[in-house]
Amino acid sequence: MKDQFVVPARLKKTSFVLMGVGLLTLLIGLIAFQGENATRFWAGLLQNSSFFLLITLASTFFIAATTLAHGGWQIAFRRVPEAISMAVPVLAAILFVVVMILVFGGKEDIYHWVNAHHVAEDKILTWKSAFLNKGFFTVATILTLGLWIFFTLKLRKMSIEEDGWDLRPETGRKLLWRNTVVCGGFLVVFTLSVGSTTPWIWLMSIDAHWFSTMYSWYTFASTWVSGLSLIALFVVYLKKHGYLTYVTEEHLHDLGKFMFAFSIFWTYLWFSQYMLIWYANMPEETEYFQPRVWGQWRPIFFLNLLINFVTPLLFLMKRDTKRNYTAIVFIAIVIIFGHWLDFWQMVYPGTVKTLVFPWYEFGLGLGFVGLIIFLVSNALTKAALVPKNHPYLKESIVHHT
Repeated sequence: MKDQFVVPARLKKTSFVLMGVGLLTLLIGLIAFQGENATRFWAGLLQNSSFFLLITLASTFFIAATTLAHGGWQIAFRRVPEAISMAVPVLAAILFVVVMILVFGGKEDIYHWVNAHHVAEDKILTWKSAFLNKGFFTVATILTLGLWIFFTLKLRKMSIEEDGWDLRPETGRKLLWRNTVVCGGFLVVFTLSVGSTTPWIWLMSIDAHWFSTMYSWYTFASTWVSGLSLIALFVVYLKKHGYLTYVTEEHLHDLGKFMFAFSIFWTYLWFSQYMLIWYANMPEETEYFQPRVWGQWRPIFFLNLLINFVTPLLFLMKRDTKRNYTAIVFIAIVIIFGHWLDFWQMVYPGTVKTLVFPWYEFGLGLGFVGLIIFLVSNALTKAALVPKNHPYLKESIVHHT
């Protein structure tokens, strides 16, 4: 059984090429977007850094949620989301640099509330100044990113340590208990950040006059289903190269069911957020949807529904599709691109204002993809691909849907 991953030269070359494309795009953007056009330079960085950080963090959430649920089916490929989560510290550092420059560099074209004069003259911003201020933003960001990194590294460290443990029942109980405690702690942090405050301060505050109580759940659904798709892509890649012997079509089928289910969940939130604001018809709320539904962003707004709902619905509804490697790879790429596009239309109407062809944003996105491939492939080489001493491994091996 091939249990130790070796990075193929072709994969390493692909990651370097994509990172090179990203760096070249960044340099071109730095030169091309000067003065008034600098807004687009920073908006592209904010969009990509936040999106790719959150979809890699989804792997930590996957580990925590399945552990607390005492799930055993995923153990055969658990090292895949573990490896993906190892990109979190690097992407968190990139995002931190970006948002600190935006806040302390006075980029009020991105965050209107960083200008104290505007806040003082704006009644709505004055009400929100208790949390929309540089101090709160900085402390919340440092605390959030620090806790995400801590729990991510802790779960990975514990998993690798357990490879050297024995298989006695009392050892298994100890393993499960400490995993439960740490995963429970992470889920509390995740709920209070991704499920609550973090999308408000990083993304929703771009449109500082607007608010939605469903925004964080909408953001979570978008990045969660994208994170599941990323896990599926790496599982299929490893299977195609002779790794993950214990992983079968049954495991892929379950990943496909998750992708299907949470595409529906994202659509439910997409409709509910719009429907409630449309029904209330309050100017401070409808201003968010004005440029997206009736303005020039209208095609992108409804294209999101086509890519992120209709396509997964039609492809993943059939049982056979969820067991087909080619079909899963195709739909996983579509889902990730679709939700990247969703983040684009979440950020740009409130910053750049004008609908533009996203060559710069897409180039940056390819750079982040290359970075993730590089980080994940290297993390996969650091430990055996199967956590052989996990007490639920047998359950995963005989898993049948």
